[in-house]
Amino acid sequence: MINKKNTGGEWYNEIIEAASLVDKRYPVKGMNVLPPYGFKLVSLVDGIIRSEVNSYGFQESMFPLLISRDQLSVEFEHVKGFEGQVFWVTKGGIEPLEVDLALRPTSEAAMYPMFSLWIRAHTDLPLKLYQIVTTYRYETKHTRAFIRDREIHFFEAHTAHVDLEDSEKQMAEYRQIMKSVAQKLCLPYVINRRPEWDKFPGSQYSLAFDLILPSGRSLQIGTIHQYGENFARNYEIQYSDADGERKFVNQTTYGMSGRLVAAIVFMHGDDKGLILPPAVAPIQFVIVPIPGEKKDLGSFSAKVKNQIESFGYRVHLDDREAYTPGFKYNDWEMRGVPFRVEIGAREADGNFITLVPRNTGKRKKIEVRDLQEALAKAISVLQSDLMSAAMKMMSDLTINVNDIKNAKTSTGMIRLMWCGRKECADKIEEETELSCLGYPQDDHGEGSCVVCSLPAKPAYFSRTY
Repeated sequence: MINKKNTGGEWYNEIIEAASLVDKRYPVKGMNVLPPYGFKLVSLVDGIIRSEVNSYGFQESMFPLLISRDQLSVEFEHVKGFEGQVFWVTKGGIEPLEVDLALRPTSEAAMYPMFSLWIRAHTDLPLKLYQIVTTYRYETKHTRAFIRDREIHFFEAHTAHVDLEDSEKQMAEYRQIMKSVAQKLCLPYVINRRPEWDKFPGSQYSLAFDLILPSGRSLQIGTIHQYGENFARNYEIQYSDADGERKFVNQTTYGMSGRLVAAIVFMHGDDKGLILPPAVAPIQFVIVPIPGEKKDLGSFSAKVKNQIESFGYRVHLDDREAYTPGFKYNDWEMRGVPFRVEIGAREADGNFITLVPRNTGKRKKIEVRDLQEALAKAISVLQSDLMSAAMKMMSDLTINVNDIKNAKTSTGMIRLMWCGRKECADKIEEETELSCLGYPQDDHGEGSCVVCSLPAKPAYFSRTY
């Protein structure tokens, strides 16, 4: 395995294939196969998202993949933001279609014509729907699995409300959902209000959840958007209030993608491979028997497996005879399994196991009678350790600078004073290669812009994925 710290991008590309998260040999650029191990990881992340949004009253739905050109063209500003990335279907068999069809780059144009039919009165609101689907964008930059794909695994929530005040409450609710999801994935982040030129096309404003990775680059792992009445006016989404007056709804959206998986890989992995948070590990405990000349470990290993399984954990017994215990250790460490359970003659005779956490490698003896409590505690400790390590790394890579010269030589999430003008952001990017992430929501300092010296507020800039 190549060194993660010095070759972050190469390490990432190598480990996601070596650990069977993706197979990039599919003969269409930017579209990858998810083998069973990778698909299980993605599905477990989806399960956490589903559980969270369902608890806030969202309902899952499914809308068609294909969108007519007329549908997509209703919202000009929205289309303009994606026009260079749309895949078009122009033939049915060998015959030209009467109307060109787009593969959804996002789903406003597919969902909102239906919203205009479903929403009639204030009693139909709020409407809170989500779907987990694939979206398609003709990405012209360098593609990277989970980070910049042409076929994107995508969660998107869409809501409609009686007024702006209620939709702003929804924006706050999104932040609570993201907090819960990220906690389970052990991913700290900052919330940045994107600058006007980088907000979602058609939105009033966009808030992004950004984290800084060990490579010093930032990764956007989710965004929420306040649409106000912008889309409602174009798609004629109206309701009758209690007095019978017709009004436009206010709308919001929330999006997350496979970048959550990329963040898990980048944030927690090491030179041995992945380290997966227990909440989303396809295998949480792997049992490795250590055979000896005098002891058959099969029955004891199976007993331990069944017991761990009965606690509701995902467990695998690696009884492959063709491989040594050492090979198996390395194999499962590379795949990021949170815990290894070692069983040899001593363990079988003494009715205990040896538990080895992936992040520390420190062996611990656990009596079989104490398994349930001990394993629950071990999971809690590992989740906490991963989050603490990620938060420390984020803190260490958040750098305060007071001029462009210092920003140019700094790596990480760069905090500097910015006036809010695009020309000053462009100047910073030109001289430092740092992109503007926007104003953080929880930082309200004051100062002078590092470019023009006008009154400014703290903003974050970074090199991005």
